[in-house]
Amino acid sequence: MTAADTPDQPHGGGQLLTVVDLHVSYGQVKALQGVNVSVSDGEIVSVIGPNGAGKTTLADTIAGFLPFQGTVQYHGGPVAGRSHSELVQDGLIYCTESRDLFDFMSVEDNLRLGAFRHPEGVEDRLDFVLDLFPVLDDRIDQSARTMSGGEQQMLAIGRALMGEPDLLLLDEPTLGLAPVILEDISEAIDRIRESGVAILLCEQNVTFAMNHADRIYLLENGQIEREGSPETFEGDDYIRDAYLGQ
Repeated sequence: MTAADTPDQPHGGGQLLTVVDLHVSYGQVKALQGVNVSVSDGEIVSVIGPNGAGKTTLADTIAGFLPFQGTVQYHGGPVAGRSHSELVQDGLIYCTESRDLFDFMSVEDNLRLGAFRHPEGVEDRLDFVLDLFPVLDDRIDQSARTMSGGEQQMLAIGRALMGEPDLLLLDEPTLGLAPVILEDISEAIDRIRESGVAILLCEQNVTFAMNHADRIYLLENGQIEREGSPETFEGDDYIRDAYLGQ
């Protein structure tokens, strides 16, 4: 299925995020051109594509870090003119590819810092995160800098969850992870979704992205080239040849 000229209609639930005709440039370089994306309440939407396709730019823009042309609405209100901190307060939480941990701080301090704008119910959320990632409980007093890359990724996702997200933006959460850690992250995403949190997953690992999505967008050269269900993508000759190696 090729992308339509008009925004797609999400399947079920209220509309949480709506991106319409989004254009983002870095100087003369056009990073995103006419992008339409949506996420409904409780939905997992994956954005796949090669390195340099514009996935991180899309996440950065939605999170309020980049100027843009077009429309980005979250919870029915415009993102334009709002600070990243205001969006965090309203439950739009961004777990970046670089993780942005405070590596000199302990696991517990990193997690509690994630809840600084939502102090109510911190202990319950902390219990959820430590149950989701038991290794963090084992390392609770350990500094983030001494953890493996996979453990740091778990900590970054856990810290994002401490912010009580309605929409969790995950940018390349599987990048460079060993298969055993990949399995832990995979199980965690399923449980996060079961808790009612919607997820926009920007991911180069196409198989991982397809396994966790209600809907998928293919982003290439700054444009949405395809949109559909995982079943649609699995049956697409181009997707199989270019991304699945089948």
